[in-house]
Amino acid sequence: MTAPLRGRTAIVTGGTSGIGYGIVERLLADGANVVIGALTEAELKKAAEALREQGHEPAGHVGNLSRPGEAEQLLAAAVDAFGGVDILVNNAGGGVIRPTLAHTEETLQATIDNNLWTTIRCTLALLPHLVSRGGGRIVNIGAESVRNGLVDHAMYNAAKGGVHAMCTGLAREFAHAGITVNTVAPSYVQTPEITAGVRAGRFPDEFLRVLDRATDLIPLARPGTVEDVAGAVAYLAGPDAAFITGQVLSVNGGSSMG
Repeated sequence: MTAPLRGRTAIVTGGTSGIGYGIVERLLADGANVVIGALTEAELKKAAEALREQGHEPAGHVGNLSRPGEAEQLLAAAVDAFGGVDILVNNAGGGVIRPTLAHTEETLQATIDNNLWTTIRCTLALLPHLVSRGGGRIVNIGAESVRNGLVDHAMYNAAKGGVHAMCTGLAREFAHAGITVNTVAPSYVQTPEITAGVRAGRFPDEFLRVLDRATDLIPLARPGTVEDVAGAVAYLAGPDAAFITGQVLSVNGGSSMG
């Protein structure tokens, strides 16, 4: 089995569950050292224990990355664990999905903090480090809903659209330093957590209708999987993507094209 990322170290924010955990698993399988950015100690402990059962030894750091100073602490933890960082995966996110006029000041703030500020702060913390190392990869997780206008996603799209837009500017500005910056934009991904929640009846009917609508928009007639997204991230983080920068890679089953 090849290990295209052997000797490389990646930070994956929001890496304890869902898409983030799948990305962590894939990068570890590809030979990378991985540092998980987590929101709580309990989440980090659970994820780390599961990964150790698979024979991996990830490192981790707990903190709210939307707050000033936390991203720098995450970088310091990664340097302490593995000596440096080569890859940043800005996966941390999560918004409140609801009709636009149903949002409150709190839900708006949470949506922007979780999706845009985390990406901005982690990128700003990592850029000087990557420049000093002579290059690296930044891979953001965006959203297909930015392109297809999925119902009830307007405010979420405001945050994720900022992530998409930042990608091109950073890619051009830091190309001279050997840093590539790309975004993976998934459509609806049926994570293990969503599957469990649907089976347990934990979601309101309105949210289930949004999931159905998201699937209806996909010509391949299925939701994405965590592995679909993780594979795209691993590609952009790996040696075969050395000449790719400033791009949004849609992992969307064809829900938007061109």
